[in-house]
Amino acid sequence: MAFRIYTKTGDKGNTRLYGGDKVPKNHARLETYGTVDELNSHIGLAISFTKDEKLKNILQAIQNDLFDLGGDLATRFENNKLEIKRIDNSYVVKLEKIIDEMQEILPELKVFILPGGVPAASHLQVARTVCRRAERNTVTLSEIERINPEVIVYLNRLSDLLFVLARYANFVEGVKEPVWEPGK
Repeated sequence: MAFRIYTKTGDKGNTRLYGGDKVPKNHARLETYGTVDELNSHIGLAISFTKDEKLKNILQAIQNDLFDLGGDLATRFENNKLEIKRIDNSYVVKLEKIIDEMQEILPELKVFILPGGVPAASHLQVARTVCRRAERNTVTLSEIERINPEVIVYLNRLSDLLFVLARYANFVEGVKEPVWEPGK
C-alpha cells in the first residue's frame, strides 16, 4: 500500500512535534514553523515567475535551508536524542555573501521603492513580508520556550536578501523599480 498523506492524529486539534511531544495546533511553535512553510511556498511561487537561472538556484537553495529551519523549529531545542540539522552561523554567512554579491550588480538605492515590478519581484516582496512575520513569530516563541537563537538571525538576514532579490528580479528584466512618492 502507498504512503497515506492523512494520519487522523490531528482531527481533535493536536499534533506532535518531531520527537513526539503533543501540542495543540495553535501552539506558538506551530504558528512559527507554519509561517516558515508559508514563506517557502511564496518563494516557490516566485521561482515559477522567473527564467533567470541564477535567481532560481539561489531561491531553491533557500527553500532547502527553510526545510532545515522548519525541522529546527519543529524539534524542541533541549531534545538532543534526535539528529536534526540545526541552523548555525554558516547559513547566515551564506545569505550575507549572496547579499553582497547582488549589491555589486544592482544600482545603488537612493530612494525608497514600492513592492512591484515583474511578477517574480512582486512575489519576492510578499515573501519578504511573510519572512518578517516568521521572524516576529520566532521572537514570540523564544519568549515562551527555548529555541535556537540562530533561527532569528537567519530570518532577519533572509528578509534582507529577499528584498535584494526582488530588486534583482526587476533589474534582470530591465524593469524600473516603482518609487515611493510621499504625499502622492
